[in-house]
Amino acid sequence: MALPTKIALEIVTPDRSLVREDVDEVQVPGSEGYLGILPGHTPLLSTLAVGELWYRTGTEKHFLSLAGGFVEVLPDRVTILAQIAEKAQEIDITRAEAAKKRAEERLARPNLDLDAERARIAMLKSLIRLQVASRARTRA
Repeated sequence: MALPTKIALEIVTPDRSLVREDVDEVQVPGSEGYLGILPGHTPLLSTLAVGELWYRTGTEKHFLSLAGGFVEVLPDRVTILAQIAEKAQEIDITRAEAAKKRAEERLARPNLDLDAERARIAMLKSLIRLQVASRARTRA
């Protein structure tokens, strides 16, 4: 049996379908680290962390920010069910910078009622969103 030459990539959130196309390569933020996926990859199932996802078609790379969910990898298909996902060009930079500032302020003021892990994750989400958005600006 011949190895597949493309990967059918599908990325969906509870609200919408973001991506459905054949690609050459995918990198996803797995809960145990980033996963690089090429056609013919060994099947696996993983949870997703907060991070940057990119996929490549030919020489063109596309970037998304992800937060939580699951990825299923098969030799010819990658399905991502994400809690939150945004394409680089969809990210509101002003909103992401404001969220980063709020998270920094929460972490800077020690408070017994503060959920430090929640504030840390909010900070991470805003930093990833800004990183992914900068990818769209540098390519334009």
